Amino acid sequence: MTTEQANYAKPLPIMEGLNGEFFEWCNKGELRFQRCTNCGKWRHIPWPMCANCNSFDWEWARSSGRGKVYTWNIIYQAFNPAFAGDTPYAAAIIELEEGIRMVSSISGIDPTEIKMEMPVEVWFDRVTPEVTLPRFRPV
Repeated sequence: MTTEQANYAKPLPIMEGLNGEFFEWCNKGELRFQRCTNCGKWRHIPWPMCANCNSFDWEWARSSGRGKVYTWNIIYQAFNPAFAGDTPYAAAIIELEEGIRMVSSISGIDPTEIKMEMPVEVWFDRVTPEVTLPRFRPV
């Protein structure tokens, strides 16, 4: 985990309901997603019902945290002033081994060097004492 930033000025996730539960796992250094205990289908964004079988039975299952770049966009102009010092950066959709796709960022590489299906792994960035964000880096 990185050093906590005392004055983190970027938007933070809403820490309520299922969304809050997802980020509580991130605070513990674990990437977990909902998995239906009826049909086994993984899902993200957290939702009370399985879109595959309509079951309300699910668990928070641990992800491997490994995946590949599905697609990405390089941001050169920050539309939110809080991100101005980060440009250019890559906003990416990561396809995890479990089949889930999630939006995150890729660090540890120049954004122009990112490739389609590049293998990545999760790392956890503690941005405040309450919030840890899952980010990705090349393997």
